[in-house]
Amino acid sequence: MRLVLSWLKEFVDVSASAQEIAETIGLRGFEVASIEPLDGGDAVIDFEITANRPDCLSVLGLAREVATAYDLPIAPPSTDPGARVRLATLPAGASDRIAVSVHDDDLCPRYAAAVADVMAASSPAWMASRLVAADVRPISPIVDITNYVNLEIGQPMHAFDHAALAGAEIHVRRARKGETITTLDGVARTLDPEMLVIADRDRAQAVAGVMGGAASEVSARTGTVVFESAYFKPASVRRTSRRLGLKTEASTRFERGADIGAQAMAIQRAVALMEQIGAGRPSGPIVDCYPRPREPKSIHLRRERLALVLGVPVPNSDVVRILCRLGLEVAPSADGWDATAPTFRVDLLREADLIEEVGRHYGFDKLEATFPVMTQPAPPPDPRIPRDQLVRRLLTAAGLSEAVTFGFIEANAAELFIPAATERTQSPQSTHPSTSSGRALMVSPSNHAGFAFDRLVRIANPLSAKFDTLRPSLLPGLVDAVAHNRRHGRRDVRLFEIGTRFAPEGETRSVALAWTGGAAGDHWSGGAREVDFFDVKGAVEHLCDVLEVPARFEGVRAPFLVTGQAASVVVADGAERDATIGLVGQVTPAVADPRGLPGQDRVLVAELNLDLLARARVAVSDAARPLPRQPFVVRDLSIVVPGALPAEIIRGTILAAGRSLPAPLAAFSFFDRYQGKGVPDGAVSLSIRLTFQAADRTLTDAEVQRSVETILAALVREHNAVQR
Repeated sequence: MRLVLSWLKEFVDVSASAQEIAETIGLRGFEVASIEPLDGGDAVIDFEITANRPDCLSVLGLAREVATAYDLPIAPPSTDPGARVRLATLPAGASDRIAVSVHDDDLCPRYAAAVADVMAASSPAWMASRLVAADVRPISPIVDITNYVNLEIGQPMHAFDHAALAGAEIHVRRARKGETITTLDGVARTLDPEMLVIADRDRAQAVAGVMGGAASEVSARTGTVVFESAYFKPASVRRTSRRLGLKTEASTRFERGADIGAQAMAIQRAVALMEQIGAGRPSGPIVDCYPRPREPKSIHLRRERLALVLGVPVPNSDVVRILCRLGLEVAPSADGWDATAPTFRVDLLREADLIEEVGRHYGFDKLEATFPVMTQPAPPPDPRIPRDQLVRRLLTAAGLSEAVTFGFIEANAAELFIPAATERTQSPQSTHPSTSSGRALMVSPSNHAGFAFDRLVRIANPLSAKFDTLRPSLLPGLVDAVAHNRRHGRRDVRLFEIGTRFAPEGETRSVALAWTGGAAGDHWSGGAREVDFFDVKGAVEHLCDVLEVPARFEGVRAPFLVTGQAASVVVADGAERDATIGLVGQVTPAVADPRGLPGQDRVLVAELNLDLLARARVAVSDAARPLPRQPFVVRDLSIVVPGALPAEIIRGTILAAGRSLPAPLAAFSFFDRYQGKGVPDGAVSLSIRLTFQAADRTLTDAEVQRSVETILAALVREHNAVQR
């Protein structure tokens, strides 16, 4: 906000120099960008106004700060003929020259308008010079007046050519779908029903709070104008401005929150300036549509709380003086004061705001350093922190690098990764060697509650169209990170991320993995193998095993995963059996190609819900067990089974049969899978390595043979297996 010193002095008699004022107000929270001298001993102070102080985007607002800082009275705008800043005396009521209808008083709680007849004149030098000093280009007397009022009291205004308003009507309504308007900058813009417009009987004439339309622009031929002064909902103006890509002085003020009590005063000031420079005279009352007047905000300030927060007691007289100078009404109470905030101070909402105001103007430099008189109790421990740290250590030890990606993503990318868009299939065949933990889970329908959802969390006012949605999954950002590394020449990329994903029902903590490149990196011995589904699946199995979570895998179809190379991770979840806690699979070309990943690259991903993972933990005894002293016996068993039969089901059958064998089953693993000559179409040959061992004796060959036959019989009975 560029403040002209002579303009400031119309509101407050301050004798300090521009440099002194800049330093004084700077100590009260307003940074000074520059001080520029002007002719005649005048100067411009350029203040950087924070977003929570829209009232200071005006000469009047900064004058209140200066008056408070120097303990000087302020001369507010007044209808008194001798006032420095004079307001025209205009009644409020209906006008026979303009009819105003507000169709959405939520987006426009207050709308005021007045008609004035225009006379030939030009903007005086003092007005033009002040506008130029404030970086506003003089255009014409009427437009200059609206800009002048905007800068002076902080209320944006607009002037319509009365003759261009069909039916002499103003309708404040939402835009119609596909409605268009050519704004004052000459650009034709398409509107949508989320945008508020100022329309006449036939069409939109202005985008509310942003910019007027060219069709009703004031020109040299204009004989009568309609002054508009309104309050528009900040969120509505912000959304409209961003969607149209149109930022103006008016939208900046409306977005931050204008003064809902200044609409009539702005018109009175505009008419007074019009009369002062001979540019016209009023032609009727102010039509003020304010159906639901807002009650002033009352805030209670406790004396003890003020002293506790600031660290020193502030004299009562100083508290009252500061708050009154800032425009608040203050009344004493038993333990402090009851203050009523003026409408122009939209930032004053609670007691802490008043304490800040007192501290700013009392002087933070007067606050002596004191030791706190109370101790801050330690927050209760968060069980998620050690859990996340354990997962982080496990994945780092496995050779993965941690990534941190944005929580905001584009809606199109987010929709592809919604976990609900999955469908159960037969589980992908697992050929990874693994030992049995003795915790069997039989296959049953999965419950996706806690992991899947079907709606996104959209951001009401996104900073960019690329960041308009909260991520439903960590995978979009992680796949983008893999693509970024590949573009910079890294072939082998292994990343993981621990973070929050968002659903309409709430937030959950997740861990996600993304791999591409070689399975083990380059080696002098050759034989490099590209990472595949089973590498990532094995990493998830290892993570679940260390966390003592009995997990199994069921095939799924997901829009972002390759069919046949995708599985859901299923666990028993306490009271809720068979909960899906994650997904594992290879991303499709539809995901990889737009991100610039080479077509030959496999990108494998996984994501687990850490909250469900923690609930599914099965306690395992930590008691030490002696190493077995007895020898073990290994037998290989080859069978032919239907190709669509999941390995998880075969594993469950072996575990069930292994509970009561003559020779205890210590471990087993799948070590070969074959399809081709000698195997019927639609079938697959699996080779299973069985390890038997007893803790108290040496097994006999007969015991081992009977045990193998028992397992084979179970496979034949349950799955029509044929021994090779």
